[in-house]
Amino acid sequence: MAQTAMSGNGTTPGDDPLQTAVWRLRSRGCWADAAALLLPDTPAAALQRASLLVERCLYTERGWEEAEDALRTAEALAHTDDERGAAACERGYLAYASTLLSVRDRADEARAALGRAAALIPPGAPQRALLDFRRGLLAENLTSSPQAARAAYRRAHAGATAHANPLLLSFTWRHLAGLALRDGELAEARHGFAESLRIREELGYLVGTAPALVSLADTETEPEASRLREEARRLFRLLGGVPTWLARQLAPLPPAAGAATA
Repeated sequence: MAQTAMSGNGTTPGDDPLQTAVWRLRSRGCWADAAALLLPDTPAAALQRASLLVERCLYTERGWEEAEDALRTAEALAHTDDERGAAACERGYLAYASTLLSVRDRADEARAALGRAAALIPPGAPQRALLDFRRGLLAENLTSSPQAARAAYRRAHAGATAHANPLLLSFTWRHLAGLALRDGELAEARHGFAESLRIREELGYLVGTAPALVSLADTETEPEASRLREEARRLFRLLGGVPTWLARQLAPLPPAAGAATA
């Protein structure tokens, strides 16, 4: 899920060619291929590789053992507080994904790991925005605390803005919009989902574009809603049925409001 919502999105002039290649593969849902480009011989490379494989778990509901192995390598190589905090953030995210997708209940592990990350990553640090976002996910989806989730998403949104992290902004817009939709704030929800979609299209983040289209469709009237869902179906098929959980939202019955995970 590069420390851009992972670690560098490879979309700006001067980006490392390796990071550009990793981003292109990641954005198309080819996480294993992207991870294969990275040698886990430094803390940064090991963490990025683990991040890619953790993200694959959330989008495909498989690859859990590979993600665990990569994460253990990243944890072993981490020496500074920043590195340990980033690795703890990834562990919390993996445990969250496992719980959310009903693979195994690891909610306590997720909370403990993200709490450990919060103790190691200082407020205002670039990595803090991603941590705040993930703490919001826990509050929204595992503890059903929308107020706490909204506060965490807003902190993440401010941090992503301050550190020019557009991919993370696409996530914070999306999840703030999901909460607005639950509260019946249709115009606010539509704006947030539209911003999320715009950013993902500009970045070429294909694997996240179909979910953004479906969410925006939930706020639109016909025929626009059907057009957006059909475009989402086309992308979903193009990417081989990824993210897997989107299949439920693309079923004939309307998707549940706010059921977004990515």
